[in-house]
Amino acid sequence: MPKAYVFTRYGGPETEALVELDRPRPGPGEVLVAVRAAGVNPVDFKQRTGYRRPGESGERTFPAVLGNEVSGVVVETGEGVTGFAPGDEVFGTAVAGGYAEYALLAAGITAHRPDALSATDAATLPVAAAAYDGVHQLALPAGATLLLTGAGGGVGVAVAQIARALGIRVVGVASEGKKDLVESLGAVHVASGPGWADRVRAAAPDGIDAVYDLVGGDVLREAAELVTDRSRLITAGAPAEEAERLGGARVLRARDAVVLRAVADLAVAGDLDPHVTLTFPLERAGEALRAVEGGHARGKVVLEIGTAI
Repeated sequence: MPKAYVFTRYGGPETEALVELDRPRPGPGEVLVAVRAAGVNPVDFKQRTGYRRPGESGERTFPAVLGNEVSGVVVETGEGVTGFAPGDEVFGTAVAGGYAEYALLAAGITAHRPDALSATDAATLPVAAAAYDGVHQLALPAGATLLLTGAGGGVGVAVAQIARALGIRVVGVASEGKKDLVESLGAVHVASGPGWADRVRAAAPDGIDAVYDLVGGDVLREAAELVTDRSRLITAGAPAEEAERLGGARVLRARDAVVLRAVADLAVAGDLDPHVTLTFPLERAGEALRAVEGGHARGKVVLEIGTAI
């Protein structure tokens, strides 16, 4: 039977396990893929603790497969699916978990993988699409200054590069250990930790035009004090109500194949490097998740599951 890395109840790492599950069957509008690679993201461990994305409702069925973004090869298509056939190389967001040898994708938010893009890199792009959506939501002109919190993580790496490709100056807040990474993206690095807001003021004496927050909490509240126009404050690190109390908003997701194709084009053109820095086999998915959950991963962590990565 196919293997999958799951959580058996809400909680911490002790709820995780590598198990065998029946191969999923695609429903209407779905495609079944043999997974080649799966991205590892903070939302994965947050969902293990009971977090729900905006709009999600209902209880999970356990065991629940971890993971949200995958690349793979189409094995089977469900009723009503057009544009995909068995053998197609694709990437997208998993319907019910991606840390597995087989996963279901919603056809409407699945895209064909370009030949010039590796399966490992493609597995990072569904979350990079969130970066793309947020940068375009802000609609900043070239020359504007964007404050990016959480700049050293997988989404932050994508935000910085997409913004820079549009001529936007990026001030990235991240740990001192991620200074070289942030600066390699063309961003100005500001060390996180106590006093970080004062360091941002020193790095951007002409002010901050917008904020893209990936951290939430106190960091989001401090960041809000740095931007005059709170409508230019967006977050993927805090609930919508928290952002709205500060005059900002959550990142608005397009969640369609058009955005996936756009970020794939950026990657192929060299304007978006996913910066995959750690890879693990499925059997070591727990280690991969710990690397992200501990906050020490530089760039992106990916599980390489299938062959011909």
